[in-house]
Amino acid sequence: MCNATVDFLEDVSPPFPPTVNNKDLHLFYKNISVDMVGAENYIEIQPVMVSEDFAFYQQALRGHFSAVGMQNKNHPPMPNPHSPYFEVNEEVLPYGASLLASLATRYLLESSSSPNKIYMKDEL
Repeated sequence: MCNATVDFLEDVSPPFPPTVNNKDLHLFYKNISVDMVGAENYIEIQPVMVSEDFAFYQQALRGHFSAVGMQNKNHPPMPNPHSPYFEVNEEVLPYGASLLASLATRYLLESSSSPNKIYMKDEL
């Protein structure tokens, strides 16, 4: 017979806190994404249980975690990003870069012109 005790130290600090998007930043992201790629290309997935380092940043300030889809409809489904067979679809890189630049630009423009906007309440 064998007995074991496992202590995950959850009473001290969870190993990874949940990654939960700020609702206002999510709406901000969604609006810009739809403006850029069109509503037909914006897909919102249901929440999933994952372990993500980004959650530690969200303990300090509001955040939004998202992904840019990379599936090419002319190719078979892509392997999981943690698979050794995963390949980056480089055709989407300009879209991702443009989206990040647009998010930052619009965030700065809106927050500087409207001090009462919710976007001002962070460490930027």
